[in-house]
Amino acid sequence: MIKYLDKLSNYSSQTALCFGRESYTYLQLNSRISSHAQELSDIKQGNIVVLVSDYSFEAICLFLALASKKCIVVPVVSDNYEEIQKRIAVSEPDVVINLRGEGNIKIDSQRVRSQRHDLILTMRQKNRAGLILFSSGSTGQPKAMIHDLDNLLETYVTKRGKSLSIMVFLMFDHIGGLNTLLNSLSMGAKIVIPDKREPEHVAELIEREKVHLLPASPTFLNMMLIAGVNTRFNLSSLRMVTYGTEPMPESLLVRLKEEFPRVKLLQTFGTSETGIAQTSSRSSKSLEIRIDDPNQEYKVINGELWLRSKTQILGYLNHDMSSFSDDGWFQTGDLVQESSDGFLKIIGRAKEVINVGGEKVLPSEVESAVLEVEGVLDCVAYAIANSITGQTVAVNVTISPKLEKAYIKKSIRKHCKHVLDSYKVPTKIQFSNDVGISSRMKKIRIDKYN
Repeated sequence: MIKYLDKLSNYSSQTALCFGRESYTYLQLNSRISSHAQELSDIKQGNIVVLVSDYSFEAICLFLALASKKCIVVPVVSDNYEEIQKRIAVSEPDVVINLRGEGNIKIDSQRVRSQRHDLILTMRQKNRAGLILFSSGSTGQPKAMIHDLDNLLETYVTKRGKSLSIMVFLMFDHIGGLNTLLNSLSMGAKIVIPDKREPEHVAELIEREKVHLLPASPTFLNMMLIAGVNTRFNLSSLRMVTYGTEPMPESLLVRLKEEFPRVKLLQTFGTSETGIAQTSSRSSKSLEIRIDDPNQEYKVINGELWLRSKTQILGYLNHDMSSFSDDGWFQTGDLVQESSDGFLKIIGRAKEVINVGGEKVLPSEVESAVLEVEGVLDCVAYAIANSITGQTVAVNVTISPKLEKAYIKKSIRKHCKHVLDSYKVPTKIQFSNDVGISSRMKKIRIDKYN
């Protein structure tokens, strides 16, 4: 942790963070981290601290100050009181720092339990800073994962300084968002943080701050195309767009390359359990990636990607370790195709596969086909129950205004019959302005219309 903060001090007068019209230098960042560490004298080494906030100058400084004090930090990005309370109940913090709303920082001391989880006790005994992250909870109770934060920070210390303007898009309590933030700071980059995760606002910031690198989900990149921001804003500063967190439909990747011909498109990959891996794409037009990371190794078992890394979690606070093998391999649940020269193509999540009479259908393949139909702006494929085949394919689509739904429905079926096997052709087509997108800008593949 000391080496990481020492590295930040090397950048001094360079711009570190941009929020709206406000910006802060690395000197201001380091100064505020130090003052927070002194002001929080009642917070001790090993304390669990819930930090309720999205990105802000204070939140980032508090996060790093707490890490320097060897605390276990629990970032929580939510406006939902019940969700916040559930995360507090699981993490059992000594202190809650709430930066939501107007006014001063609110610090609440919690009741300290006499019986702590073994992982927490181990972190305290070893005098290591910790990080607790929660899974999305889309398929059940969110899992509370504990990382060795010192270990994570050490992986960024060797990063070379670069004069870049990087947008941090993924959220403050997401492993991808934290990876972008901590990695960018270690390089002395200018970090641009949007107030809203909306296409127009993001595009405006890219134009104004001359952003070079935009990390986003495929869903959000498609939202940018739908909004036509590439024709209304000057996005020529962009050198690279990275995408991850969900499968990219192949037809969408083709459209993105057509609209941004000079931009390198790179697929990233990582999990909350193992951290973000360094990857390289075969090309900007390809969905094949290679994992080139000295801290991570992988293997493919029955079509599923397994990972083992130096930055993986110590364990869960509220869940068993059944997703890990006895020798430390994490079963990601991601299905991949492996080429003979070591490239991987991520084709979907095992839990989202649609089983049509024993035949397996990947939602991303159906979505890619539907997105090729003229007039379709967005879509999501998911499974619905069928009395004969067990499941069948349904799609929810958003279409251009004033188009006839009957015509689009006929076009979708005709095109899908031409490019897909018969069992993959959607049997139900639902129209909506909301295809099912989470607050994390990812597709929600559930049948919410029955």
